Amino acid sequence: QVQLVESGGGLVQPGGSLRLSCAASGFTLDYYNIGWFRQAPGKEREGVSCISSIDGSTCYADSVKGRFTISRDNAKNTVYLQMNSLKPEDTAVYYCAATGPHPSYQGLGSYEYDYWGQGTQVTVSS
Repeated sequence: QVQLVESGGGLVQPGGSLRLSCAASGFTLDYYNIGWFRQAPGKEREGVSCISSIDGSTCYADSVKGRFTISRDNAKNTVYLQMNSLKPEDTAVYYCAATGPHPSYQGLGSYEYDYWGQGTQVTVSS
């Protein structure tokens, strides 16, 4: 059974950091493209970051470039999202998602992904 489980969310002050984890079970994560998404109340789901299964290339939304870093640890079958310099507007439920390799993969579109985790809440507030 394919499953993705996010963890690492919580409450943090503006300017703080969090590291989210996306652990996979039922499949080997390094064969899959992985994306991180977020959804704030009353807003659409937004692509935040992605990492390619083919060459490990990464992508970021403009709103998080220079602050967030995506990485993968194949030995632990886990993908991470390191979030620094957090802002109140980063508050959202964060989801990871997975899809197999395909030539048209771009990374930040939710329609590109087949498997989703249940989400973890990130709240940035003083």
